[in-house]
Amino acid sequence: MTLGSFVVRNTFRNKRRSFLTMVSISFSLLLLTLMICIWRSFYVDQVAPEASRRLIIRDRVSLAFFLPEYYREKIRAVKGINAVVPLTWYGGRYIDDRPEHFFPQMATDPEEYLKVASDKIIPEEQVKAWQHDRTGCIVDVTMANKYGWKIGDRVTLQANIFPANLDLTIRGIYHRDPPQNALYFNAKYLEESVSWFKGQAGWYAAQVDSAENVARASKEIDDMFHNSPLQTKTESEKAFQLGFVASLGNVKAFILSICGAVVFAIMLVSANTMAMSVRSRTREVAVLKTLGFTRQRVLSIFISESVALALSGGVLGVLVAVPVITWLTHRFIGLGVPLYMRVGAPTAGLSLLIALILGVVSGYVPAYRVSRLNIVDALRHIG
Repeated sequence: MTLGSFVVRNTFRNKRRSFLTMVSISFSLLLLTLMICIWRSFYVDQVAPEASRRLIIRDRVSLAFFLPEYYREKIRAVKGINAVVPLTWYGGRYIDDRPEHFFPQMATDPEEYLKVASDKIIPEEQVKAWQHDRTGCIVDVTMANKYGWKIGDRVTLQANIFPANLDLTIRGIYHRDPPQNALYFNAKYLEESVSWFKGQAGWYAAQVDSAENVARASKEIDDMFHNSPLQTKTESEKAFQLGFVASLGNVKAFILSICGAVVFAIMLVSANTMAMSVRSRTREVAVLKTLGFTRQRVLSIFISESVALALSGGVLGVLVAVPVITWLTHRFIGLGVPLYMRVGAPTAGLSLLIALILGVVSGYVPAYRVSRLNIVDALRHIG
């Protein structure tokens, strides 16, 4: 019998205890992997080249304040700006208030929107159909598959923020990588339905000709409206999304606190299992030493068992995380779950590295104590 097979057999000697420990570790690693994916999606992953040239111009104080319509032409006059469109969050209800029926709904200008959102792919005939139908809309293909929508279907959005229900007709289905899962309709339809909203927009999106001109254009736009009653804050699309997330609270602290709790839970579970295993095998340690095993070899055997158990649970947790995260991104269409989350190699590697470190740490203390016992004291142990 090799040392490796000896470690494996002893790791799973008590099948029930080992299985329950693996399940506990795998569930903890599943949650940890999810938190790492959310962190990477918000703060690490880079945006697409088209998005890096896209600017969001909003009110400096809050998104709750609308910007006037004439701002659009002033923004268009800034050097390097290729296109500008208004965007307004409608925030209506589709069917009911359940999370699976929530998705972003934006009022915009169909004539120019796809010049700004150039990363959306949609057939030309569908674009023209949307532009010629005041009550038309376009939707993401992932969302259309989820709800079983097709071209020509009617979608009713119930009033929530604005005091008007909207009856829309799907005129186009767009593709985007990563998916966005949003619905866009004509802002003129909203203006006709809500009289006080006419001539306003929630914010503006602008496309800059090159990434090098983004910083300059942002400064020029904000300087232009510096002395206006409604000052602007211009930022990249990524920064705008992070600002929206930050409005929900201290997301960074929330994610870090969950990760810390998960790591602590894994260490407790693994340490408890190893402590019970070592305590029940104290006499076995005496036999191993009698056969010539050194203290370092005994220590390495028990640490290896702890690592094997932690890694087994970690691998299981990461493997389960892949379909779970895929399900979440398709189930909850909205801002709460980043729709482009994936369990990539860096995420899986970091989760397994944490499991490895915790396996070593949790197994070291009980293994070190038992490895220092002399043979006589170990043989006298009852437990």
